[in-house]
Amino acid sequence: MGRVLLLNATYEPLQLVSDRRAVVLLLVGRAEAVATHDEPRIIRSPRLTVTVPSIVRLTTLVRLPPHARIPPVTRRAVLARDRQRCAYCGEHADTVDHIVPRSRGGVHDWSNVVAACRRHNVEKGDRLLEELGWRLRHEPSAPQGLWWRWRPIEDPDPLWAPFLPLAS
Repeated sequence: MGRVLLLNATYEPLQLVSDRRAVVLLLVGRAEAVATHDEPRIIRSPRLTVTVPSIVRLTTLVRLPPHARIPPVTRRAVLARDRQRCAYCGEHADTVDHIVPRSRGGVHDWSNVVAACRRHNVEKGDRLLEELGWRLRHEPSAPQGLWWRWRPIEDPDPLWAPFLPLAS
């Protein structure tokens, strides 16, 4: 299955959908094709042959609630925000760490969670930064806007470039 970029009616990127979902949106009239490759993928059924576009746009505007603009705090999202770099040493990070440990009353939110390498995560344990004499390389905060989700896309389709932010 390939990936298709789904745009809002305002040409704002919403998400990536499967070929099948994109074709269903086209067939029921909820979306229109914006861009298609020179040699597109084709989905066939006994009665129908459909060309799969690379980009589809919804025909009606989807309003996103304000809370949808701040992503949930997940391991994947924290690693993407910190670009897989440890907040303590700058090396490759593969875990997340609570600055103020939860065992000491720390909360699980964007301002208290950072990416960390295994060595520093284990070494820190449930201690505070002041106890270790450590400092953060950057101040953690919640990703702003919808653009945060486009950074970790590997191998984006060249046709998507005009619709995705420069940060991706």
